[in-house]
Amino acid sequence: MTNNKKVFRSLIVSIIASSTIFTAFANSTTADDTNWLLYGNTYDNQRHSTLTQINDNNIHKLKLQWKYKTGIKSTFQTSPIVANGVMYISTPKNHVVALNAESGKELWRYKHKLTKTKTCCGFSNKGVALAGDKIYEATIDGRLIALNKHTGNVEWETVIDDAKVNIQETLQSVAGLEKFGDANTLGGTAHTFNMAPQVYNGLVIVGSTGAGYGLHLDTKDGLAVIGIGDGRTGLRGFLVAFDAETGKEVWRWYSVQGPEWTGEWKNSVDGVPLNRNIEEEKEALKHFPHTWKLGGGSIAGTPTIDTETGLIFIGTGNPAPNMDDSTRPGDNRDTSSIVALDSRTGKKVWAFQQVPHDRWGYDVSSPAVLFDITIDGKKVKALGQAGKTGWFYVLERDTGRLIYRSEPFVPQRNLFTNPTEEGVYITPAIAGGNNWSPVSVNAKKNRVFIAALHSPVMYYTKKIDSTKSNLPWKSYTYFNFVEDKNDRYGTLTSIDLATGKIDWQHKTQLPMLGGVLSTAGNLVFSGEGNGEFFALDASTGKKLWSYQSDYGVNAPPMTYRVNGKQYVAVAAGGNKIANYPVGDELLVFGIEE
Repeated sequence: MTNNKKVFRSLIVSIIASSTIFTAFANSTTADDTNWLLYGNTYDNQRHSTLTQINDNNIHKLKLQWKYKTGIKSTFQTSPIVANGVMYISTPKNHVVALNAESGKELWRYKHKLTKTKTCCGFSNKGVALAGDKIYEATIDGRLIALNKHTGNVEWETVIDDAKVNIQETLQSVAGLEKFGDANTLGGTAHTFNMAPQVYNGLVIVGSTGAGYGLHLDTKDGLAVIGIGDGRTGLRGFLVAFDAETGKEVWRWYSVQGPEWTGEWKNSVDGVPLNRNIEEEKEALKHFPHTWKLGGGSIAGTPTIDTETGLIFIGTGNPAPNMDDSTRPGDNRDTSSIVALDSRTGKKVWAFQQVPHDRWGYDVSSPAVLFDITIDGKKVKALGQAGKTGWFYVLERDTGRLIYRSEPFVPQRNLFTNPTEEGVYITPAIAGGNNWSPVSVNAKKNRVFIAALHSPVMYYTKKIDSTKSNLPWKSYTYFNFVEDKNDRYGTLTSIDLATGKIDWQHKTQLPMLGGVLSTAGNLVFSGEGNGEFFALDASTGKKLWSYQSDYGVNAPPMTYRVNGKQYVAVAAGGNKIANYPVGDELLVFGIEE
């Protein structure tokens, strides 16, 4: 009889817990103080927890509770999902693992068999999504997979996109680039999928990256970025929604829609000149009216959702060809932009372009975050996004109207200046500002916390005569970058959401990549490439605690509670592109009395 009571009680607890999960999915503005069910904890992507067991008074007692080694040492960017005491993580090369969130014991492991190994950006994956009995993962080889959350067995699998582009062969054939044959290829145009999907209203939503990447080569002169227009070396980025139960495609939105991508021919953004030659661009339009067909605009960050209106908010990448603008005249509309879509249909509602005719790689890659602010005594539903440009942009959520740009959270010099053959020192450079790292918002403190990088670069251009090739243009440009390694560091900045003013700033030894977690315990967690994982006082920015890992901490932290105890988890696996030590560890911390 006692055993029956235990079974019955366990069943009731399970039902209540499941109900809690579905309630959290229905109400994204209320964080679940036990689970972490979404990439950003809630649909508004605030990455904030109401848990207070770990706080600024006892943070010195925070100790490593357990670690899990994936066995795959590569760029490790996962943001764990936790539900009912089970943690779900993705690994590089798209394995998915279920762990006991209290002990770290492996419960099951799905091993993905990659159909291709060449991607734009390496083997990284930012996480999975959970809904009902399924775990969803988008893979770098163009698949969306639904796994049974209890067993890891495949429920269904569908092809997102399998476009294959050998950009190096294309460039060599049309422009005589054999001179780069010995260069190390760091990446190239190719649809790949590494975002953590978003599940909303019966849809699984994912976006493509690599559409505007160009060809990145490590040459004797430094990093070279090469791109040729006229539909030769780019792809079109897109966001696509699938039925969560069947995997059937419901809608697909392309970030570049058609000839209207020329836009309004803007030559400034809020008074900041873009230094464009509009007349030269209009002349080029006569020769290149169709370059929009492969116009770039990747979508890298997990979508943010307003559950009251059903709007989806995404950031789009730079146009293609990357850097070289000679064959893509116009604003290249809806690239390097924040875009709002109707979640039911995928149709665009509005777009705010941060950088028209982007020639510097200022793609909008960090996820947007939703919050309310008060302006002139009136409550405004707002959206924020930390740009590569070094500004935090705050927009009206319903219209896309710019409310303000914050004070720069990194130094700005020669912003939107054209590269030259002699070289131009530009910062923020192609890496940002804020790169893909998600921010965190503490709505009660009215603060946003941004992990960023200062990594200035000399931008060089080189013209190559192509009159003897079959190119329709006389010449094209490739870009070289030489990083200033003597002046590079990271910043973690607190910004007042009401004013856009910097509240405090913490400086790190290395440029920051990974993301931020804030908690109601007056704490802000983040890490850096040298392996330090740390906690700051959310009110002052003072460092209160740190842990030294063997690998770079370049993933967003998260927190959860199991059996009454709060834990903080983060992946320590570095970043291959940034040359931060790569590894395979998931680290989980808790208070030891």
